[in-house]
Amino acid sequence: MTDTINKNKKVSVTESPSRFDNLEDMSVEELLTSINKEDANVHIAVQRALPQIKELVERIVSRMEKGGRVFYLGAGTSGRLGVLDASELPPTFGVPDSMVIGLIAGGDVALRKAVEAAEDDPNKAWSELMAYDINQMDTIIGIAASGTTPYVIGGIKHGRKNGLLTGCITCNPNSEVASVTEFPIEAIVGPEFVTGSTRLKAGTAQKMILNMITTTIMIKLGRVKGNKMVNMQLTNKKLVARGARMIMEETKLTYAEAKRLLLLHGSVKKAIDAYRK
Repeated sequence: MTDTINKNKKVSVTESPSRFDNLEDMSVEELLTSINKEDANVHIAVQRALPQIKELVERIVSRMEKGGRVFYLGAGTSGRLGVLDASELPPTFGVPDSMVIGLIAGGDVALRKAVEAAEDDPNKAWSELMAYDINQMDTIIGIAASGTTPYVIGGIKHGRKNGLLTGCITCNPNSEVASVTEFPIEAIVGPEFVTGSTRLKAGTAQKMILNMITTTIMIKLGRVKGNKMVNMQLTNKKLVARGARMIMEETKLTYAEAKRLLLLHGSVKKAIDAYRK
């Protein structure tokens, strides 16, 4: 990760020395066991952050019901996780790709390669957001493990100044990004197994929280029925088969009849609604 450390301040939790040393002398089994032991702390940290997550999600849902959107801002691993979460929502829940949008410092090229100094411009994120005709019904969620990324902090500051709802996901207590955000989420996972490598526990915590936020939002917006993805896109044979089985469970049709109905209407929900009419 490339989040900047202010040398005049105490070293942040995400940059603190690993609890383990001489990693190169460990066996493969010792390395795997130790990483797994550290990962066990992630669940606890996320659980402690649930009240913060709830507070943000409830406000996002009410805005999205009125047409609001969610924008993720991040750099490096954090940015990639935001883009990943946003990109998975259309096929999973059948929503347009304009509902949740992930922006990463350095643009799409940064998804595969590090873009030097891309995260250091505090005004860049807002200029990118302006291209989306951003408005006061929208939400910005900054993702920054250390909580010091200028690209993210600047975007949050500009967004809040312009009346947008702002949240963040960070893994340091009392971070700068949390201080400028209305609804910060802090998952304090502790020092990384490899010192400062926040693609490990911090990244896992961020991924878990992003999953929780958007899955809950999609359910509350009616994109799930029971426990099923009734609005998923039919992008391959596996998903067509899954959709047909869902229809069979709801209607008692044969597999062939359910599949025909599914392909005719394009989604499980539409197929079931048409059948019941």
